[in-house]
Amino acid sequence: MAQKHRIAVIDRQKFDSPQLAYECVKACPEVRMGRNAISLDPEGLPVIDESLCTGCGLCVKRAQPGAIKIVNLVGELDTPSYQYGPNTFRLYGFLLPKENSVVGIIGVNGIGKSTAVNLMRGSLSPNMGNYANPPSFEQIKLAVRGQEIQGYLQRLKEGKISFSHKLQDVNRLASGKTTARELLSATVPKKKDFDAICIQFNLFAILDRKTSQLSGGELQRLAIACCLGRDAQVYCLDEPSSYLDVSERLKAAKAIKAKSGDRPMVVVEHDLALLDYLSDYVHVLYGFRGAYGVVSQLKGSRNGINDFLAGYLPEENVRFRDHQIKFSTATHLNTNKGLLAFEYPACEKTFKGFRMSAEAGKVYESEIIGILGPNAVGKTTFIRMLAGELESDGGKVGLGKKVISYKPQYLTQDFDGNVREFFESDPAFDAAVYSSELRTALSMDELEEKKVRALSGGELQRVNVALCLSRKADIYLLDEPSAFLDVEQRLRVAEILRRMIADSGKNAFVIDHDLVLVDSVSDRLIVFSGTPSAEGLAGAPVAMRSGMNSFLKSFEITFRRDESTGRPRANKEGSQKDAEQKKSGEYYYE
Repeated sequence: MAQKHRIAVIDRQKFDSPQLAYECVKACPEVRMGRNAISLDPEGLPVIDESLCTGCGLCVKRAQPGAIKIVNLVGELDTPSYQYGPNTFRLYGFLLPKENSVVGIIGVNGIGKSTAVNLMRGSLSPNMGNYANPPSFEQIKLAVRGQEIQGYLQRLKEGKISFSHKLQDVNRLASGKTTARELLSATVPKKKDFDAICIQFNLFAILDRKTSQLSGGELQRLAIACCLGRDAQVYCLDEPSSYLDVSERLKAAKAIKAKSGDRPMVVVEHDLALLDYLSDYVHVLYGFRGAYGVVSQLKGSRNGINDFLAGYLPEENVRFRDHQIKFSTATHLNTNKGLLAFEYPACEKTFKGFRMSAEAGKVYESEIIGILGPNAVGKTTFIRMLAGELESDGGKVGLGKKVISYKPQYLTQDFDGNVREFFESDPAFDAAVYSSELRTALSMDELEEKKVRALSGGELQRVNVALCLSRKADIYLLDEPSAFLDVEQRLRVAEILRRMIADSGKNAFVIDHDLVLVDSVSDRLIVFSGTPSAEGLAGAPVAMRSGMNSFLKSFEITFRRDESTGRPRANKEGSQKDAEQKKSGEYYYE
């Protein structure tokens, strides 16, 4: 029977003293009235009886930030499909592959995407919330009787479904003992197929290198090739866009789409444009980050993504976010450039086997310049020259007395303290800007006491973006700020940056491969071209329409605006809209 209640989630690692746990128990009004709504287990850690909890929040206030979450469930939910333990994360619902289709998965980090994928693959067995005494398979079937998932779980139990899975973290493939050739040969043994997939993903040059010597992009291409090359009934790719540039993302998308012609594909992805381009259908995962997740019913890709952005699922009659995510192109259409902020000269940098050159450019007050281009054509070299970290072959790039704040592409974790101490150690850190603009918007309060060395990739990215934007500076340089962030976080970063730059009269340069983020944040574009690892050329900043048209034309991909949300959408290759825009030469519509 459906139930409507609240849940409690406890991060037991944050209770570093028995006294803190005791204080939480003592604060509970229900305990004072003789009801054990919260008690201590044999290890002296708190356990909350969710059926007795009134949601007063006093225990939350007594604990460390983020140690206890009391959350009201959105909508009416039945038994969880999986729960990890007492007062832990739980998932409601199941993912289902669909024949001859790509099913996209969209949701924020910490909402249960990995749990849902593991249930679908059979590496986790549904426990229907009974973690202490897991149900038998007959009991599981009884719990889902009459649902489409019943037949799927039966086939999974009988071993009739084989999977090929690309892991989210491709760095786990890195080994000093195994070459790329050995890894790929194990999954694609036939020479004809092996050669074809090497051509498809440009792998011949890296085959005889140890996987530990490969870059993130090379590992990602290898991982996708291994996944798609394996013979399986269902294919699942977790974040295939990470580390890849736009061209590589498009090649991967086309390969996934081609494979879906005869096999079901499931793709977890945070790049909104790529997810939309890839997917025939979408599952939205919603709920409360780190507490619980719910798998929506299957939706068409456009409607599912638009529902996610709206924060409302009409078929389920569920609102899971109190605001819509909106897109605006007003800045793109503004031809009034305002006052000149600074100019930078033409510059070039030569390394062994590689040369990068950039045309001179002008930047105006309150302007954000987006930077697009393939990997390994000098985008980071250019931004490091602006930051003063590298000298141009002709000397330093002169930006007058401008103060620069730079977030590099590759982030380190060699700081011994926690996040709060990390911020305070930076001499340019502005606590007032951090508190007013970034702390709440990027949910930094939950990370402040966490050790920098213990941060995940997404957490580390948020911390470094927050630090970069919190510094007292005239120009902000952000190199791939979207990496490891989920959809909401990416668009929130764009929104914060837009507001801060517009209000301050300062400037920013943003390198990224997520076209939705670049479209959301940029006033004008610098487009890089060239031959990866050999030569790169950067044009001067140009209007968004002109820059996006030339950039997209080089990949033969067209974009339009979604009528409901204004978000940029990639047209399906060969569609009527795609053909019309290519014929007119308009690869990018405002």
